[in-house]
Amino acid sequence: MAAARTDPGSDPAGGARFFCTAGRGLEPFLMREVRARLEATQVEYISGKVFFTTCSDLPSMKKLKSAERLFLLIKKQLPIAVSSLHKGRMFNEMQRFINDDPGSWLEAISLWRKLLKHDPKREKVSQRDANPLKRKAGENEIIIAKKLKVEEIQMVAESHGDSQQDKPLQGSPKQGEAVTRTELQEQRRLHSATEKAADAQNQDDLTFRVSCRCSGNIRKVITGQEAGRVIGLALMRQFGWKADLRNPNLEIFLHLSDAYSVVGIPLLRVPLASRTYIQTAGLRSTIAWAMASIAEIKAGALVLDPMCGLGTILVEAAEEWPDVFYMGADVSDTQLHGACGNLKAAGLADRIELLKGSVTDLPLPSQSMDVIISDIPFGKKFKLGKDIKSILQEMERVLRVGGAMVLLLSEDHHRHLTDCGGSSMPLTSQGHVTDPEMKMLLNPDRTGAPDTASPSQKASSLQCLGKVLPCGSLVPVESFKVSLGKTDALICKYKKAHALGLSPAGCQEPGAHPEMAAMQESPCLQDSS
Repeated sequence: MAAARTDPGSDPAGGARFFCTAGRGLEPFLMREVRARLEATQVEYISGKVFFTTCSDLPSMKKLKSAERLFLLIKKQLPIAVSSLHKGRMFNEMQRFINDDPGSWLEAISLWRKLLKHDPKREKVSQRDANPLKRKAGENEIIIAKKLKVEEIQMVAESHGDSQQDKPLQGSPKQGEAVTRTELQEQRRLHSATEKAADAQNQDDLTFRVSCRCSGNIRKVITGQEAGRVIGLALMRQFGWKADLRNPNLEIFLHLSDAYSVVGIPLLRVPLASRTYIQTAGLRSTIAWAMASIAEIKAGALVLDPMCGLGTILVEAAEEWPDVFYMGADVSDTQLHGACGNLKAAGLADRIELLKGSVTDLPLPSQSMDVIISDIPFGKKFKLGKDIKSILQEMERVLRVGGAMVLLLSEDHHRHLTDCGGSSMPLTSQGHVTDPEMKMLLNPDRTGAPDTASPSQKASSLQCLGKVLPCGSLVPVESFKVSLGKTDALICKYKKAHALGLSPAGCQEPGAHPEMAAMQESPCLQDSS
């Protein structure tokens, strides 16, 4: 296996390496968030995962809102070469995860223990209730096979024999042997890591299990069960740990794909995306928070969700931006009842007002709202069709000039608005990046800090701001393609350029109107680093 990897504590400036999983399309939100909340460095991404280095403690990392799960990184390497004719070679490559550099594993275990020890609010959740790393059938992710229990005694015996043979590596060099400074430093580092992990091994209190996910071509050759078993046996041989399938001290997560091989330790039993303050789940919390994060919510603002459903967007926004008044409307009594329960459970009933009303006839004055955020329903149950235009027109009416509107639209809704004469926005999600600043946000370490956009690229980006939707005054700003599981959707941001019926002369020319010029000069999603 290639030697390109990153170990915990490898940053010379200090800190350890972590990674978070994220919904597809939410990587730019998470990258910005880890910079802002954790002062993270060396931030980079691969599809569905964001890697970063930070000195922050576990309570600080728990505050991440756009992440699904949090892991301490042990190793990240290039993918295993797939060979259906030589399956054994693939297993040997997986064993090298452990055998080639045991010091990185011992360092990770030591850091893992420290992080948990210094987390004062760590919840002791029972395995039955938390059910960490539970996967749906067919996702090819499974814990170590029960055969490990049968082979455990033999593997532990072998590990003791191996440890006796390895003792010279931890001691002083033989007399007369030339040892370089680098070799001495490596010996000291490994010896120090061994001492840090000795307490867990000597007390015989460290039990583990492995969860392995295989995807791409690797999945066609080996299963998650096979990969987990190979890694589990290697860990028992190397360190003498015991396997425990039901309630282990330690979880090991391994993901093998065509693009990378990643192994890490989950730091929380309950995923970050499972909000404790939401009683009844509606829209995915990470999506709701991402929508609110680009809505430019400021203290003292009036924020509306005219199709609030269970109120997930309002709760996520109110938890993050407290000095704001929120209002939600819905035509369904059932949805409003559920939203009321969520507000009470989150302790936000005094800051969020709910009212019954249709999104096409809101009982609100014109230009009374500073921000509108809403998930526009779609699917077989909700066939809005051409009604999407009337919905946007009513939202536009109650939004003040210069206000922001952030909507979650299906691809059909977005296409319908474009077909009706509106302009499509440049996608700024991963894989469809057109904005130079978003490119730098997605992967600054690769693209570098300078703005390398050509004048023609900048002009093209500004021209989209000079176009409006069929509604007349809503200006498309940016759009992110995100995954909702079985389907995709778009987070679309608009700004109201002028009052209805008062379209300014020359609005089609970028920068002709003062408010348009202001919008063009300020990036909509700024790098927080």
